[in-house]
Amino acid sequence: MKRILIWVLIILLAAAALISCIRKDIPEDTGFINIKNQDSEISEHPQPNKNITLNGVDYLQSQAPVGIFGGEMVISTIGEGPKTFNPCNTKDATSATMAGLMYDGLLTTDSYTGEVIPQLAKSFEIKGNNYIINLRHGIKWTDGEPITADDVIYTYEDIVFKGLGNTAAKDAMTIRGKLPELKKTDDYTVQFTTPEPFAPFLRQLTYPIVPKHIYKKYSDKGDSVFSAFMNPNTPPNKIVSNGAFKLKEYVAAQRVVFVKNPDYYKINTENQKLPYLDKLVYLIVGDTNNEILKFEAKETDMLGLRGSNVARYKIKENNSDYKIYNLGADTGTLFLVINLNNQKNSDGKWNVEPKKQKWFQNRDFRAAVDWAIDREGMVKNIAQGVAKPLYTAESLNSIYLNKYIKGHPQDKNVSKESLKKAGFELKNGILYDSSGNRVEFDLYTNAGALERESIGVMIKQDLEDLGMKVNFKPIEFNSLVNKLSNTNDWDMAIMGLTGSPLEPHDGKNVWTSKGSLHLFNMGSGYNQKSIYPWEKELDEIFEEGALKLSFKDRKPLYDRYQTIIYNEKPIIYLYSPLRITAIRKKFKNIYPAPLSGLVHNLDEIYIEEKK
Repeated sequence: MKRILIWVLIILLAAAALISCIRKDIPEDTGFINIKNQDSEISEHPQPNKNITLNGVDYLQSQAPVGIFGGEMVISTIGEGPKTFNPCNTKDATSATMAGLMYDGLLTTDSYTGEVIPQLAKSFEIKGNNYIINLRHGIKWTDGEPITADDVIYTYEDIVFKGLGNTAAKDAMTIRGKLPELKKTDDYTVQFTTPEPFAPFLRQLTYPIVPKHIYKKYSDKGDSVFSAFMNPNTPPNKIVSNGAFKLKEYVAAQRVVFVKNPDYYKINTENQKLPYLDKLVYLIVGDTNNEILKFEAKETDMLGLRGSNVARYKIKENNSDYKIYNLGADTGTLFLVINLNNQKNSDGKWNVEPKKQKWFQNRDFRAAVDWAIDREGMVKNIAQGVAKPLYTAESLNSIYLNKYIKGHPQDKNVSKESLKKAGFELKNGILYDSSGNRVEFDLYTNAGALERESIGVMIKQDLEDLGMKVNFKPIEFNSLVNKLSNTNDWDMAIMGLTGSPLEPHDGKNVWTSKGSLHLFNMGSGYNQKSIYPWEKELDEIFEEGALKLSFKDRKPLYDRYQTIIYNEKPIIYLYSPLRITAIRKKFKNIYPAPLSGLVHNLDEIYIEEKK
């Protein structure tokens, strides 16, 4: 028992020290960032990849140790599986992950340094507002067609700039209402020109490039046709891609199988084509309990550890076939979001009942909810101490984290005072508004995510202690996404979003009023009368923040946006777990990175032969 407690203490100390171990030496002329979490269990990583030209083909050469070809890795995923294989239309983490295996962008983020580096591009250069991208010669789509500048021009002009599929990329690239200009210099060179100097622009060029000769006939028919293109029922042999893996099989609610792309443009130091693995399998499991059972039955090769499982698996590690890695604080955020929408839907009905609008739009009501939440209790009882309370819109490992936001402990007396100030009254243990309506609402989360279900139970109890009636409803994930993003028929929800610890602008579609993920007031930006003054300030911050070129000038703006969210509380942040993952010891070339996780380099990972 003593050994378990010591190990958990080490994890907590690592979390506490995490922020101070992120380097802040950001060159102001490039915006590049070097980042290293020295307290997480990160091993030395290979030297940067090199460009190698062989027989007229511009390959990307991995500098990782040469491995053995063959074998498979099996990973579990919770939920119902991917909603689409179209990389331009992903709106959930599962779909985005699987599309990411099949499609590369012009540039990518170095998992170890945080710098922007070439991917499909061989090189790039910046001249003022001009970004010149030089593509690799000789690389191909999986159907044998060459990847050229025409594919790049098409991807951005016909999909991104027209807002087809997921509009997040268009939102992020729009500055003062203008998009970049794009021109083709030759078959392997394109130039983007931004209307003004634009600090986060290079990171927008990580968007997946798609084949014009396959996609154009669908994009020409409009967004509804394009968004339905490459749905999960698409035959795998009809999907043309450029990434390290290509789709082999999808069995609904059971598994997704990928196989290596034999024409991938990455090679090892012996000039053999990567990836090493022949197959990558995602088993679709119903919930975290099934995920654990699959790992213990050796049906899967990886397992994310949370709560009490951390100590239990750690104590068995030395005599097991797995190794555990601590990747530091989660780069995403976990939160409670409140629906502040005050508009009517297409049927003329209110998205949120008028009486609830008055509650949810009252800042004192939201403050009462915030002060009632027991974050410390969640960390102790749900995360078993392997987490830290979270109060900000930036994750704990973000270089833009507002260090002045300290948060507060649970205090239901403060909650009661806030409710009294807002005109609510407690009678016989039941809370009523000033019109005599009982305070009752629905609280949603995605079923199967047991951690979130446990959080929901705690929040329900904390709020019912204030006299509220909370109908807690875990539902299937895709149904939850539809409620939040399409129907607007919801009250509160427990959700999580992935994030970037390097670039707050990546969250523009969450925080700006016209953003496609502006969850707490969806669609408000298209009717300026329905947005709040502090939302207008958020719009201004994210506009201005993109145009500041140095970290020093940008940091106060992003501190301010976090302060607005903390004060206004449309989203109430809960806690940040540590990312602790077990993986079978047979896998080699494992170089965990706080930015990208445990198997960010799937094309380099191989299976060690048994002796």
